[in-house]
Amino acid sequence: MSFSPILLSHIAAGTVGMLSGFVAVAFLKGSNRHRIAGNVFVIAMVGLSLTGVYLSFAKDVVGNVPGATLTFYLVVTSWMTARRRAMETGIFDWAALLLILAVEALTLTWGVEAAKSPNGLKYGQPIGPYLLLGSVAGLAIVGDIRMLVRGGISGAQRLARHLWRMCFALFVAAASIFLARQHLFPALLRKTGVLYLLSFLPLVLMIFWLIRVRFAKAYKERAIGRIPLAATPRVRGHEYEHV
Repeated sequence: MSFSPILLSHIAAGTVGMLSGFVAVAFLKGSNRHRIAGNVFVIAMVGLSLTGVYLSFAKDVVGNVPGATLTFYLVVTSWMTARRRAMETGIFDWAALLLILAVEALTLTWGVEAAKSPNGLKYGQPIGPYLLLGSVAGLAIVGDIRMLVRGGISGAQRLARHLWRMCFALFVAAASIFLARQHLFPALLRKTGVLYLLSFLPLVLMIFWLIRVRFAKAYKERAIGRIPLAATPRVRGHEYEHV
């Protein structure tokens, strides 16, 4: 395999994105180190998704385009959720909705075609990945439409939108390294299931934070102000502390 500059950039972006994502989770939420790690994560994931789209066409693996585009959408919309004021929408949100609608239509179409094909594949992918991406895209579409109809979101809903989109993007970065490239790791890690643990850990963290946001009294009673980039809450007792 020849390692072109774009391919090397793609690999580097995925590695940096995965590492910075886990670092952001580890640091105190809302701290300067957490925000710096979050900034690095966003930049790396945008680079990963854009180079992924390019490589999908360049290497004739078009089946990867929906996943790369979905990752780009999730990171950018999560970033915008964190940066803008509560109860605010704009042209960006309509453009993002059109993008994710296109991803949904593509994944559903290719999923059906994979199911009907003799070998069960479409562009080298079985129906499973298309169904997963389509489900996530559908969830995002529902969230976007509700936000636009209501004229924006605030409080716990705003924080939850930021959290699940960032965490799922982190899952994509982790899975693209630990699951898709298991042959690069020692046999011990492959046999013990550590690679699977690291791949799905972002989803576990996502569920944990969403439950905490949903049931913590502070999140239900208070609307948060402008969230620092990639910031997540810090709770002391029953009171939300925005840092």
